[in-house]
Amino acid sequence: MAPAPADELQAMLALTCTPHVGVILARQLVSTLGTATAVYEHRTELPDILPGVRPSLIQALDCPAAWQRAKVEIDFAAKHHIRILTLHDPAYPSRLRECDDAPLVLYTLGTADFNAAHVVSIVGTRKATDYGRSLCDTFVRDLAAAVPGILIVSGLAYGIDVAAHRASLAYGASTVGVLAHGLDRIYPSVHRSVAAQMTARGGGLVTEYMSVTEPERQNFLQRNRIIAGMADALVIVESAAKGGALVTADIAQGYNRDCFAFPGRVGDEYSKGCNNLILRNGAALITSADDFLKAMRWDTTQGADKPVQRQLFVELSPEEERVLSILRGAGDALHINNIVVEADIPIGRLTSLLFSLEMKGLVRTLAGARYTAVG
Repeated sequence: MAPAPADELQAMLALTCTPHVGVILARQLVSTLGTATAVYEHRTELPDILPGVRPSLIQALDCPAAWQRAKVEIDFAAKHHIRILTLHDPAYPSRLRECDDAPLVLYTLGTADFNAAHVVSIVGTRKATDYGRSLCDTFVRDLAAAVPGILIVSGLAYGIDVAAHRASLAYGASTVGVLAHGLDRIYPSVHRSVAAQMTARGGGLVTEYMSVTEPERQNFLQRNRIIAGMADALVIVESAAKGGALVTADIAQGYNRDCFAFPGRVGDEYSKGCNNLILRNGAALITSADDFLKAMRWDTTQGADKPVQRQLFVELSPEEERVLSILRGAGDALHINNIVVEADIPIGRLTSLLFSLEMKGLVRTLAGARYTAVG
């Protein structure tokens, strides 16, 4: 049942709920064929087009139930003001898009700018101590004051996650919760009021799961990659020797994201994870927002609403000069993914360099995470 070209959104959603088609395969198929629609139109030719694809995939893609489920979800989203972002949408988180296992589709509530100039993910134990909650509150307070427009990402879970969201709301920073279920519910339900405030005040909720998806354990592990991939850096506030925060840290390292952790007292159960992470160089030690900002080399001297003033002679670091040279030589705007490859600079560091160049009036940001040199 080959869909019409106008059915591309439905094709994308259908692909995500087709049996035996995982995230990486789905992305590979769309990347190779160009569109999800083309995947279905040419499904009988896939074994010839894409080496390694099994003939059984043809049968898997002949799945009317997946198409019907996709239509139901599109209708549900329209009724409840949910944005559906596909991998090709300019509003899709550009940092996440560069990850090989990024979801083809995201469902979002709220008005959050997932491509804000600075994005930080904060995670930790669900059994946060007073020490951890206090650290989280102070860290977010100082970040919000130093970096106007910063976006704070976490998982809306008990403990450090919700502490990060609440602190963001208290200090005027936009904050996004990454969910492990559909947008027809909030889990845990006691955080419903926090979620409502997040969506109403410049933040929101995001998930890769359709409605009526249960918050099962494996979904929480899966959503950790989105928390890690959406941000420039990951900060672990408190963690036991084992836990989801440490899994997220491992994922972030695999994505070449900067990782930081707050140390705790030797012997404290919910500081063991952070202390061990620091000990094995899995995360850099920080004790304050100032430590974090210095490590990230973010320029916090200019507020978000101040006009850019171009200097006659602008001092640039060697990395800034390299990035600017690439943009000037391109002849057209470049997507951030292309700049990452050509400059050989991690995405987190590159984002801060591009922001610095923009503040100096040398680079302009365009839609779709594209950048161009000015002048």
